[in-house]
Amino acid sequence: MFEQRLLTGLNGFNRFLHVLLAVAMGAASVMVILDFGSSALAAWHGGNAAQGFFHALGSLFVLWTLSTLISAEITYVQTGRVYVRVFVEVAMISVIRELIIQPVQVMTSATATAQSFNPVHYGLLLGGLLICGIVYKLVSSSPAGPEH
Repeated sequence: MFEQRLLTGLNGFNRFLHVLLAVAMGAASVMVILDFGSSALAAWHGGNAAQGFFHALGSLFVLWTLSTLISAEITYVQTGRVYVRVFVEVAMISVIRELIIQPVQVMTSATATAQSFNPVHYGLLLGGLLICGIVYKLVSSSPAGPEH
């Protein structure tokens, strides 16, 4: 009897936490969209549209991550399953964002000594992206299904 009430209470609390997460991710998505618009407009009015757009593009990668997590939350609420593929996707998005943002940061830094392009770091990022891609392919096409 006690165990049944405890499990019911914990299940309800877990549902509440998932609703809270969904609302927070929705609010964060709206804020990222506003940040993207603000960054793009500031770059356009500042006369450096190309560089500013790449900075704003970094915000869109955050939005892509949030979209992936929201989709995973929807799947979890509907099916009770969390797919490993989601975490691999988020890792890939993060590495792609860094690959795009790093050269822009080097180009736009005020002094050349403040930040310089590091080919070893960039190569490690490319290697990380390759590994994420291989893991994603293995997880997505495994015979046991994408939930493992």
